[in-house]
Amino acid sequence: MVLIQLLGRCETIEYLQRMARYNQWMNHKLYEKVMLLSDDDIAKDRGAFFSSILGTLNHILVGDMVWFRRFAASKACKEYLTAMKDMPRPTGLDEILFTDMSDLKEQREIMDALILDFSQVWDETMLQSDIRYRDMKGHKHQRSLGELLQHVFNHQTHHRGQVTTLLSQAGIDPEATDLLVMGMDRI
Repeated sequence: MVLIQLLGRCETIEYLQRMARYNQWMNHKLYEKVMLLSDDDIAKDRGAFFSSILGTLNHILVGDMVWFRRFAASKACKEYLTAMKDMPRPTGLDEILFTDMSDLKEQREIMDALILDFSQVWDETMLQSDIRYRDMKGHKHQRSLGELLQHVFNHQTHHRGQVTTLLSQAGIDPEATDLLVMGMDRI
């Protein structure tokens, strides 16, 4: 795993755990800002890749659910992700799982708590374990859990950045979103 080569083993686990905390912290901040808007403003097509704030937030959640369901199917992670069986099973990356922001926020909080809890059991062996999965088109892949977690956290950050732009377009200041700000503003 490239990150281990760059950071070292302990630092990699700490980095990924920090990203799990950042994910929860940033989602909390972002949803608080989104909840200031009307339902129409949240669902308004703003020309974004997933159309609206609602579409983009659903996509982030869908991505997390798809990946963590894949992780839950692996021998190394199965016992820690049993809660995935009770979550929706998205069939498309643009699927709108929740049209009501309160419901979406509640499911996001559940997902974030699961990610954070899961992060507490990561160790070198688990992060190096191979995850075998099929993508949404049915193609087979195999990557290490650590590499896939890097992708998940990068994916979340990428699309949250899109949401901050959409919030700005709607007249809401998303405020600072930098990882370094998390240490100064703990939830």
